Amino acid sequence: MRLLYLLVVAFGAGLAQGQPSLEQRFREQLNSQPQPAWVGYTVPTVRGHEQACDQGRDDHGVRPPGPVHLEPPDQVQILMRIERNQVGKIRVISGDCQLDADGVPLRWIRDVQPAESVALLASLASQAGGPDHVRDGAVTAIALHADAAADEALERFAAPGQAESLRDKAIFWMGAARGQRGYEALRRIVTEDASDHIRDKAIFALSVSQEPRAVDTMIAVAHNDTSAHVRGQALFWLAQKAGKQAMSAITDAVDRDPDTEVKKKAVFALQQLPNGQGVPMLIQVARSNKNPAVRKQAMFWLGQSNDPRALAFFEEVLKP
Repeated sequence: MRLLYLLVVAFGAGLAQGQPSLEQRFREQLNSQPQPAWVGYTVPTVRGHEQACDQGRDDHGVRPPGPVHLEPPDQVQILMRIERNQVGKIRVISGDCQLDADGVPLRWIRDVQPAESVALLASLASQAGGPDHVRDGAVTAIALHADAAADEALERFAAPGQAESLRDKAIFWMGAARGQRGYEALRRIVTEDASDHIRDKAIFALSVSQEPRAVDTMIAVAHNDTSAHVRGQALFWLAQKAGKQAMSAITDAVDRDPDTEVKKKAVFALQQLPNGQGVPMLIQVARSNKNPAVRKQAMFWLGQSNDPRALAFFEEVLKP
């Protein structure tokens, strides 16, 4: 293994009265560090979204020995690489990971308040003309803070008027990491936002949410959204997420949606249901749906299924 070489400089041992803000301490490092360096700190993190340690593998693809933590840590490490007085990279790493900066100095800031961290990262995410990967890293880092300030920042980023790429990133993390409050924000977006693209992104974010009500909201979108594309996406992600719970919404779309393309997407969603759950409905659609394009789609996906029930169906209809 490479020699671990970390030059760690701690700024402050406590939150003494008059201590500079995180923004001030970080800017001091940024402005005084023309050579490459890392600046890092820890903050409390949301549970349920682990950040894996980026440990290297040997030539045979084997990880080096190390502890395996059965419970996720309650801290996350925020690391920013600075060079020429600019932030060039933001990394978010589990609080229990060992760090190897490979000879580059690592300057550590202690006693960071989560709200100040969110404010600093939000300024980097909103920086006009900044690199996309820095913006994305900042939004990811914000999303993993166990602090209400993170929800407020993501909701600002997801609001109409922000750059579409920033909205997309914030919307994803609302579903992936922000629990009930993230779900509530996504529910408003899928019912109120004027952009088909943004509602589409919100549907995917709902599909990765752990909130139970997310499925009901996706079903409502599949029934009611004004965009055929968004209805179709809702059907697709329902099939990935909900299994049997999605069956009624999918079959209803096959039977009743006015748009043939949505019907075809619903047929595909039946094929995506786990463990062949959609095969009986595909057979029924292929037998009796009034739309020839939909019947053809069902036949195609039955042919791709390799399911014995599909084979028996083909033998039946092809008998002389």
